[in-house]
Amino acid sequence: MNSWKPSHNPWLIALTVTLATFMEVLDTSIANVALPHIAGSLSAGVDESTWVLTSYLVANAIVLPLSGWFSSLIGRKNYYMASVALFTVSSFLCGFAPSLGWLLFFRILQGFGGGGLQPSEQSILADTFPTEKLGMAMAVYGFAVVTAPVIGPTLGGWITDNFSWRWIFFINIPVGFLSIFLSSKMVEDPPTLVRRSLKELKIDGVGLSAITLGLASLQIMLDKGQREDWFSSHLIVALTVITVVSLAFVVFWELRYEEPIVDLRLLGERNFFFSNVLMFMLGLILYGSTALLPIFLQTLMGYSATTSGLVLSPGGLVTMISMPIVGILVTKIQPRYLIGFGLVVIGSSLLLMGGFNLQIDYRTAVIARIVQMAGIGFLWVPINAAAYAFLKPEKSTQASGFLNLSRNVGGGVGIALGTTFQTRAAQVHQNILSAHFSPLNPAYLSALSHSAQNLFSVGVSTPTAAVLAPALLYQELGRQASMLGYMDDFRFMAMVCFASLGLLFFLKKSQRQKGPVPVH
Repeated sequence: MNSWKPSHNPWLIALTVTLATFMEVLDTSIANVALPHIAGSLSAGVDESTWVLTSYLVANAIVLPLSGWFSSLIGRKNYYMASVALFTVSSFLCGFAPSLGWLLFFRILQGFGGGGLQPSEQSILADTFPTEKLGMAMAVYGFAVVTAPVIGPTLGGWITDNFSWRWIFFINIPVGFLSIFLSSKMVEDPPTLVRRSLKELKIDGVGLSAITLGLASLQIMLDKGQREDWFSSHLIVALTVITVVSLAFVVFWELRYEEPIVDLRLLGERNFFFSNVLMFMLGLILYGSTALLPIFLQTLMGYSATTSGLVLSPGGLVTMISMPIVGILVTKIQPRYLIGFGLVVIGSSLLLMGGFNLQIDYRTAVIARIVQMAGIGFLWVPINAAAYAFLKPEKSTQASGFLNLSRNVGGGVGIALGTTFQTRAAQVHQNILSAHFSPLNPAYLSALSHSAQNLFSVGVSTPTAAVLAPALLYQELGRQASMLGYMDDFRFMAMVCFASLGLLFFLKKSQRQKGPVPVH
């Protein structure tokens, strides 16, 4: 039995550790809209500036599964505070970066610091709260992680337009210092957390190198795949081979090494394994749709960056409301039933998005997003509750590292898959639609004549109107094909949601107990 209780109010501890995590997750998306400004300011190409995002995600992904090892070496509280400190200092340095090269270096440091925050917070919450209150605590954490990527682009655009792109990094500094101060006062390590000296710990250098190489290659491959036309690029092929070989070696090595840097044996616990699969699906759906929707609104509907951000923001508000409710429900209802309900709601919202057209209004887009984010609230908390249900307390940091890595990799796959699927589907639809552009097609001739008359009515000469009319029709064809591509993409994600319902049959029934019990 885990009878240890923290010295301070658990909710104050939860708010303290959530503060820095919110800023860290915000940094995964806040720089997106500022890339053109960063490129212009630092005399770099826009394509080169995308490494500002990639470098951070690569460093973040590498650190996530290593958090348990670092926590056992220097203590979880010390590791958490060191991560906040590194994140804060590197944010300051990012803001003053004199060139793109230095900015990328400081972003890597920032990613290393940020990567330790999420798994540390989850394990701190898991040890701080008894079972009957853990769902609510995870709801607070989940709200930060789910809403931060939604707020990021809107906030980043507003800061960049009104101040400078450098301030998207400077805003982390006061939050970081406040987090360090509060953490030093509030957070403490439980007795179940065993600290070991560097002499006692065997450094798994081989495993660390293989994990670093494999995750870095995977993240770069996902980020650059669509831009490089995937497997037609030698770079993407090479990165794929490196990823597969490295991660396969990690599995072989870590299962045989006496003191592995990543304990893959945790995946042998059925609930934890399938919770990771579900978390991967959550990342895929959430990040994939969040990346697609603003692009659709800006490129096809003509929304500004700020307006498209306002379409996403009400969904974050709904998540904030739904997560505490789910936190209460998870103590009364089996997590798998809540997860199932969430998947059905999200799948339905994506089907609604799959019915979008070029005449939808602002209200329709907002409602679809609100329904989706309401469903997200029913996934985050129950998945975490199911994951920790049968794990030992001392495994909490390793477990949270796995869960966060699953979500991040799922997010990377979701963004890559979503953008690629939309582009390829639009090309297919364009080929089909363009086949109707024939002088033998009466509908095409009628549309051509109508277009020419519209041009003539606004003062364009008859010869010029005859030349411009086919171009305008082809431009509209491109918009329609792109719209059909988005519709196919959203429907595909809906099918992924509904297919994921089958995973729920593999989750074991959680035992609901009263009083302070092991929360893992």
